Amino acid sequence: MSDVTVVLESISRGESQATEELFPLVYEELRRLAAARMAKEAAGHTLQPTALVHEAWLQLVGEGGRTWKNRAHFFGAAADAMRRILIDNARRKAALKHGGGQERLVLEDLEITDATPDEDLLLIDEALLWLEHQDPEKARIVSLKFFGGLTNEEVAENMNLGLRTVKRHWVVAKIKLFRWIGERKR
Repeated sequence: MSDVTVVLESISRGESQATEELFPLVYEELRRLAAARMAKEAAGHTLQPTALVHEAWLQLVGEGGRTWKNRAHFFGAAADAMRRILIDNARRKAALKHGGGQERLVLEDLEITDATPDEDLLLIDEALLWLEHQDPEKARIVSLKFFGGLTNEEVAENMNLGLRTVKRHWVVAKIKLFRWIGERKR
């Protein structure tokens, strides 16, 4: 059992010092995930990976009474927190621009894992919310890969799925998302 799992179990038992013990154990991996995600952001992004980690951490532990089943569950929750922060940041920027200067998005030019401007990030989030209603498992894979920066192997471990299943679901999810985005951009 990893140190992270032991501390997570302590948190679930309500041990007050356990949250303080967790941060140093997970910080480097959270920073790596944030840096991987931020590398995909458009140039000139004001949010830095360290700030993203700290904001995500505050969301994770600030909710009070939050427990995680295991290491994979914790990092999945961290990826979700990072997603919410990035989406909120993009919405704030778009609102400041009075509509965000939206441009027509050419579906063939959009690669989900490429750098995305804030407006595209918002559109991807809307598409992902739609996919969550259609197929929650595929939506979770997209969220972990796109917003959490996880590899296929890490997603497979996190979701307790086979690697081939993750790869197959990733391809199908991208197709569904592209179709949804294409229908909205007509």
